Amino acid sequence: MKVLNLLLNLLWLIFCGIWMALAYTLAALICFVLIVTIPFGIASLRIAGFVLWPFGRTTVERPDAGAPSFVGNVIWVIFAGWWLALGHLLTSIPLFLSIVGIPFGWANLKLIPISLMPLGRDVVSTDQAFGGR
Repeated sequence: MKVLNLLLNLLWLIFCGIWMALAYTLAALICFVLIVTIPFGIASLRIAGFVLWPFGRTTVERPDAGAPSFVGNVIWVIFAGWWLALGHLLTSIPLFLSIVGIPFGWANLKLIPISLMPLGRDVVSTDQAFGGR
């Protein structure tokens, strides 16, 4: 399974991972410049790492995430989240046009919710995600 995840991650990196990770990094840099939004920048970098190498990992809700994460996610959606979600949607279209790219297109669509609401979530190994519940 680890070999398959490695192969999928390498193909993902070539076809769309690097571009989407750059988009998240750009969003993080903008957030860092605006001092008040540094927590958004940190979340954006965390998701950039996940988008760069997604197979074999998943996101889970943090148990301590509450109302501040919800409010932060609303602010994130307004200023950056919808742009990144649109990027995932637009990147998935050419992937769906080829037989080989269909699984990557689905993976791209599955990243839309995390691009809209990154606060209050942690990136973990898929083994850890189900073992901890």
